[in-house]
Amino acid sequence: MNKALVVGTSGIVGSATARLLVEKGWPVAGAARRPPAQDGVTPVAVDLTDAEGTRAALADVAPSHVFIATWSRQATEAENIRVNGSMVRHLLDALRPAGSVRHVALVTGLKHYLGPFEAYGKGVLPQTPFREEQGRLDVENFYYAQEDEVFAAAARDGYSWSVHRPHTITGVAVGNAMNMATTLAVYASICQFTGRPFRFPGSAAQWNSLTDMTDARQLAKHLLWASTNAIAANEAFNIVNGDVFRWSWMWSRLADWFGLDAAPFDGTIEPLASQMDGDADIWREIAAQRGLVEPDIDRLISPWHTDADLGRPIEVVTDMSKSRRMGFLDYQPSDDAFFNVFATLRERRLIP
Repeated sequence: MNKALVVGTSGIVGSATARLLVEKGWPVAGAARRPPAQDGVTPVAVDLTDAEGTRAALADVAPSHVFIATWSRQATEAENIRVNGSMVRHLLDALRPAGSVRHVALVTGLKHYLGPFEAYGKGVLPQTPFREEQGRLDVENFYYAQEDEVFAAAARDGYSWSVHRPHTITGVAVGNAMNMATTLAVYASICQFTGRPFRFPGSAAQWNSLTDMTDARQLAKHLLWASTNAIAANEAFNIVNGDVFRWSWMWSRLADWFGLDAAPFDGTIEPLASQMDGDADIWREIAAQRGLVEPDIDRLISPWHTDADLGRPIEVVTDMSKSRRMGFLDYQPSDDAFFNVFATLRERRLIP
């Protein structure tokens, strides 16, 4: 019998993955430090940085499939490696006694090709579109540490693995550290409320170049596919929506959804971290006037991450041929993915 443990259900990817598995009839345990209530999901409160606590929390969980969609941001990449590598190790060591695991799926991302935030988009980078056979960069990267922990545990305990590398993920989760769609929704709502121009915050390279994105629901389908098809065992995959776009087109699409005019872009980078600095009081006013449920802007936005993605000086586009050849054919238009997030945020009274 298939039984899932989804690690990181408080986040965009984990919540979407748990939801899909429940829809497919799987028993699902959802692990997080503070696991949210989710229909059909048994919550497991666990701090993966604590090895003994992790063993205790997971003692009665015997999953066949493990989906790892969590990480803990640290001040330096050396600390990212130490903390996030040990979190994966503690998790898989805790599950070892039951001997139930058949597959572990790990979510990382395109920093596999771009390098960590400390060296983001710098130095010698692989040619785009990024392909899975392109090797690791010669830099420290906590994604590599996480992979190595999964590879070692799988070889030791005799189960298969898959690695999933999404581009920027769209989805809904409050308090998430990397949340472009919600950040842009809050930014657009503030522009609408104050009359400020809706300015693209990034680089000319991102404005003009082709790019792609990953809907959390698309990633969840990919995780399920790879975890239950033998052809995908012990492979690393890129996973994006399947379309490509330029921000020069997408920005107007986003503006239209909010009834805004997109400000002309002159090539000047105007980071959201600067544009939105001091917007906390404005957001509290909007929340009070419009009856929103989250008046704390910092629980919704992650301008640092959106700036990192939209400010890149290079084209970032991803090849999906490996998955397509193996039979994963799902597709998600990226503009519709944004609109779905916006509509969900409005329905939940998180934006006006």
